[in-house]
Amino acid sequence: MKQRGKQVCSALAMAVSLALSSGGALAAATGGNAAAVDPRIGTGGDGHTFPGATVPFGMIQLSPDTAMPDFKHAYKWAAGYQYGDGTIMGFSHTHFSGSGHSDMGDVLVMPIAGDVKLDPGDADKPGSGYRSRFSHGAEVEQAGYYAVTLSDYGVRAELTASPRIGWHRYTFPKDKPAHVLLDFRPSIYDYPGKVLWSDLRVRADGTVTGCRTTRGWAPGRELCFAMRFSQPMTSRTLYNRETGLVYNGFKGPGNQPQDNDAENGRALEGVFDFGNLGKPLLAKVAISPVSEANAVANLDQDGKGWDFDARHASATAAWNKALSAIDVEGTPEQRTGFYTSLYHAMLAPTLSMDVNGEYRGPDHQVHQADGFEFYSSWSMWDVYRAEEPLMVLLRPDLSTQFIRSLIAAQKASPFGMLPVWAYQGLETWCMTGYHAVAIIADAYIKGVRGFDADQALKAMVSTATYGNYGDLADYMKLGYVPIDKETEAGSKTQEYAYDDWAIAQMAKALGKNDVYATFEKRAANWRNVWDPQTSFMRAKLSNGQFRTPFDPTSAAYGSDYTEANAWQYSWYVPQDVAGLVAAYGGDAKFTGKLDQMFDAKVDPAIFKNVEDITGLIGWYAHGNEPSHHIAYLYDYAGAPWKTQQRLKQIMDSQYGVKPDGLVGNDDLGQMSAWYIFTALGFYPVTPASDEYAIGRPFVPKAVLHLPNGHAFTIVAEHMDDAHPYVGSVTLNGKPLDRVFLRHAEILAGGELCFVMQAQPNRQWGTATTARPTSMSAWQQ
Repeated sequence: MKQRGKQVCSALAMAVSLALSSGGALAAATGGNAAAVDPRIGTGGDGHTFPGATVPFGMIQLSPDTAMPDFKHAYKWAAGYQYGDGTIMGFSHTHFSGSGHSDMGDVLVMPIAGDVKLDPGDADKPGSGYRSRFSHGAEVEQAGYYAVTLSDYGVRAELTASPRIGWHRYTFPKDKPAHVLLDFRPSIYDYPGKVLWSDLRVRADGTVTGCRTTRGWAPGRELCFAMRFSQPMTSRTLYNRETGLVYNGFKGPGNQPQDNDAENGRALEGVFDFGNLGKPLLAKVAISPVSEANAVANLDQDGKGWDFDARHASATAAWNKALSAIDVEGTPEQRTGFYTSLYHAMLAPTLSMDVNGEYRGPDHQVHQADGFEFYSSWSMWDVYRAEEPLMVLLRPDLSTQFIRSLIAAQKASPFGMLPVWAYQGLETWCMTGYHAVAIIADAYIKGVRGFDADQALKAMVSTATYGNYGDLADYMKLGYVPIDKETEAGSKTQEYAYDDWAIAQMAKALGKNDVYATFEKRAANWRNVWDPQTSFMRAKLSNGQFRTPFDPTSAAYGSDYTEANAWQYSWYVPQDVAGLVAAYGGDAKFTGKLDQMFDAKVDPAIFKNVEDITGLIGWYAHGNEPSHHIAYLYDYAGAPWKTQQRLKQIMDSQYGVKPDGLVGNDDLGQMSAWYIFTALGFYPVTPASDEYAIGRPFVPKAVLHLPNGHAFTIVAEHMDDAHPYVGSVTLNGKPLDRVFLRHAEILAGGELCFVMQAQPNRQWGTATTARPTSMSAWQQ
């Protein structure tokens, strides 16, 4: 019988390959999996992705900006572009992908044919400024390439990227003079006075350089650039546009041109003239978080030559190589959804180091990398859950670089803290927990090496014992964060407890038994905010009493929970789901409460003042991270068929192959990484363990090409809408009766086969011995 199962799955794998060869043939014909990527997905609604050109984990994100509104209205334009807009104000070189907050939008460039206006103007009044109308029919969005026609100028703009360089090619109408405007004033999440200082200059060889310092999301951020053109300028003018501001005894001159060679101030622009052109104009731009000299060095080393098509081909090749980690067969829609998600998961963290190894740290000082590449753009609260575990599985070599970057940032931190939400090396202190510890522990437990593990553990302990952060002082003293001392205290207690468990796993693996004992004890602190009377997690006051009044439906900034309510956060005990099941009163009560959450009738208007709570299925909110593991919790209570049912609800309603196909912020790849794991059939509910909870697959076949040279194949027999449930599972031909996979089993290679059926299998994976490992013992 076991052998028969192996033959069926192996034969099925071949049949699926033949029946769905259109997917594989398409990839081969177009040069690889990058052809299936649609960068438009997430550019509408609240996905907050950008459609422009970048390479995997690259320093440059060269993309169109349709608006850079002031900070009060910036949420929908967190990536600079909204699909519903009809004008483009320029192309800038740095963007977050899918963030809930915003900044960046550095070095905004706009090609102009004819008369030049110095302000972007009103999008509703054509010709009122330098922005231009465009149509989506004239756009081309590909992995590593973007093109559009600026219809007000008749200019065809093409963009591509290499790790540190943005490459532009502009084709101007031959009968109008060509100009390139550089506006050094705006940025995403803009507000008056954001630019503290900036300078521009045109060097003797025609290279344009500059730096600016901003007081944005990360105060005091410095960004420098160097730009060259393929043809010499016929003239140029630099402007200082300040009006009414006085600094150092100097009053801003307003709209008057100041100099052709150099200018400094807080509102600078440059206009570079090229006359009538008979061939395309190319530009290449390097950036640096350190200095103009470093930006020039980046340009010299990484930006050689003027072959735009070769750079485009290199960007495509880089994406094909990255996306070849997984080969998926399926319908065109399945492949587009999968590879666009994998693409989004490989946009961050981003390289934040110059060719000479220099980078800027959280102390705002310049540091020298010693044998590693420094990466930043870390939204730890988001990406520890699935995005970074995905990199551990597919790219452990990069995980090593990422972890060395985290340790380097901790060493440079004035507070001895690992990054919380950092970009370009600087810290924003956004979100809660100290989830960098989970990223490090997850990688180490799963075999990633190449970093100093003892040093990493010291950095983890230093972070978890810094009393001034998020009221850790009271947490360490009381066993919980008191709500009268710290907002969001309920969820912070839960998150700290999970992070403490991750530290304990790292310490145990290193034989540091004293550290293990300390943090294993702290990992049980979730119990201190569990209220058995209401069956919800609740924040406590310093006197040990739960805060009243209590409404489990309430969610507001500054409440008991982080971007969630009690219905969403009361399931957050990933390290001890067995303990949580017991606290609810056993399997039946636990799954009953889960059903109650998913099946509730909820008016989305209840969350109208909390932007991030979106994608509702009952109280479940897939558009925000606290809900991401919840559907898998049925596995832990003897009802895996309900996990399968809920996953189909989520996949069908929360993802789409269209611009508004993401119901919430992609959050630096987390939303997309959830999709990748779920489509494959398993998910890392508890990073820092070596186990994945099994759900059900959503592609008929996938092959993971693992870094160790092995291949792990996943096949789904009878997978369609009429067969949503798992009937049986085999691993390498042998029945798999448990609802979890071990990391080592994947790395060993082989074949995981799901046989799907129309009705639930209520016997498979229900025993307590079949459930994923938990901190507490499973109750019989």
